[in-house]
Amino acid sequence: MSNDLFDEPSRTGAALSRRRFVQGLALGGVAAGAGLWRLPALASSGITGAPQVLSGTDFKLSIGASPVNFTGRTRPAITVNNSLPAPILRWREGDTVNLRVANALPDAMTSIHWHGILLPANMDGVPGLSFNGIAPGETYQYRFQLKQSGTYWYHSHSLFQEQAGLYGALIIDPLEPAPYRYDREHVVLLSDWTDTDPGALFRRMKKMASYDNYYQLTLGDLIRDARRDGLSAALRERAMWDRMRMTPTDISDINAHTYTYLMNGNAPAGNWTGLFRPGEKVLLRFINGSAMTYFDVRIPGLKMTVVAADGQYIHPVTVDEFRIAVAETFDVIVEPSGQDAFTVFAQDMGRTGYARGTLAVRAGLQAPVPARDPRPLLTMDDMGHDMSGHKGMEGGCGASMGKGMEGSCGTSMGMAGMDHSAHGGDDKTPRHPPGETGNPLVDMQSMASAPKLDDPGIGLRNNGRKVLTYADMKSLFPDPDGRDPGREIELHLTGHMEKFAWSFDGIPFAGAEPLRLNYGERMRIVLVNDTMMQHPIHLHGVWSDLEDESGNFHLRKHTIDMPPGTRRSYRVRADALGRWAFHCHLLYHMEAGMMREVRIEE
Repeated sequence: MSNDLFDEPSRTGAALSRRRFVQGLALGGVAAGAGLWRLPALASSGITGAPQVLSGTDFKLSIGASPVNFTGRTRPAITVNNSLPAPILRWREGDTVNLRVANALPDAMTSIHWHGILLPANMDGVPGLSFNGIAPGETYQYRFQLKQSGTYWYHSHSLFQEQAGLYGALIIDPLEPAPYRYDREHVVLLSDWTDTDPGALFRRMKKMASYDNYYQLTLGDLIRDARRDGLSAALRERAMWDRMRMTPTDISDINAHTYTYLMNGNAPAGNWTGLFRPGEKVLLRFINGSAMTYFDVRIPGLKMTVVAADGQYIHPVTVDEFRIAVAETFDVIVEPSGQDAFTVFAQDMGRTGYARGTLAVRAGLQAPVPARDPRPLLTMDDMGHDMSGHKGMEGGCGASMGKGMEGSCGTSMGMAGMDHSAHGGDDKTPRHPPGETGNPLVDMQSMASAPKLDDPGIGLRNNGRKVLTYADMKSLFPDPDGRDPGREIELHLTGHMEKFAWSFDGIPFAGAEPLRLNYGERMRIVLVNDTMMQHPIHLHGVWSDLEDESGNFHLRKHTIDMPPGTRRSYRVRADALGRWAFHCHLLYHMEAGMMREVRIEE
């Protein structure tokens, strides 16, 4: 695909273009010739506007380029079997699957990574680690036995192809019946689409990371804060944000000013529809296949009972809403009745746009789409920088900087005398790695971090709805390993907002040594988020067994979400030999350096 096909949308005509990007087209999708083409309704599953389903043990997948139109402009995309999203793959636990993946792109290497699937390292699909990638005109055969069941997904691990459309749902049916009953099911795959060339978008982020943050603080905001908190406190907090070159409105790097949000490949105006009959229990398999977007999901008028997280059964928990990080999956059961249509509403974390679809008794119906919630604002407490109880600080202008970080006023923050009681006693003063000190690619450090497993997250607290938290979810099984970890590795998530530089321990991927694990060992990984951004962290090849605040086994996942100011730990059983990727699943953060190689060796 030629980059000149991706001329960047202008900010002129903002009202029209913004509505078009947020709502999309009613007939958006893969284009054929001069017209628009929609995948046919799948009568067997009661889904309209959904990708095709491929089942069995032998598959032929062709990765190519196709024109698509979601916003009124025809753009190039990367598709699988001419489909965006890629076809839903339906497998069965215990089977051995064979997938012949052909690269029909004219001038680009490609790959497919089977996210969350346990398999040999050479089948994992990460160029440079697992294999060399798939060259144009070549076919690579993936072959592995399925050792698990549940809801997963697959995507490219080559440059920005995932953002350009190469992602799809993956369902593995269990050998044993599920511990819950349902009458029908639907896959709900959430994603973000941009008309801009993803490579150009990355370069734009490097040059101007705040491009999509239209909501800068104003003089009116300062006057409001001064009336509420007093002028001195308002000026002090504003100075803290200025020192970090950030604003409390920096919720996400890229939002609906650039993205159109999709549900099963449909823009909001396209109204993906999943059918139901009144009285049925409907299983919804939610997958966040986006590149950069956290979604907050609810179905007004319906309770959702969450029964699985990242493909693994949990004790059922009933909620009104949940936040789904990039790469996570949640299975929920709903029982629609009393009306003919319900809106499936997934607003982005920054409240700039949404994906939406409908559960209905027949195609063509829709329910009211709720208004987006108020735009949230970060606080210093969200970032582990709550200064309300801190004593002994030198100079207010340096209050937001971590130990060893020099401020423009010439002061260096000390750590003595901090009162961390605001975090409920579960926090720890982080021991920052040497790579953070004096590092021009690190512009912030957390002063007090805590697991915060019971925190629904910014924008979801006290909203009048029951919101899912990590504390609510508990695996339906005990620790599958049973051993206490024999050793511990602590890693800090680090970055520089203005330079759009991201890393572990202040060291980008290109300069980092691999993390080495001994085959068969049980170990603990501790993550500390020193940034103001939320990061979904994914370790390939093995499970990540999240611990509770007391260090006990709590929840098996393949992706661990890390909000700002959090310190979370999980256990790993190093039972898969080879070289594995370990990274933030925000695509542009990974490409900007937040990635490590993990080697499991005998």
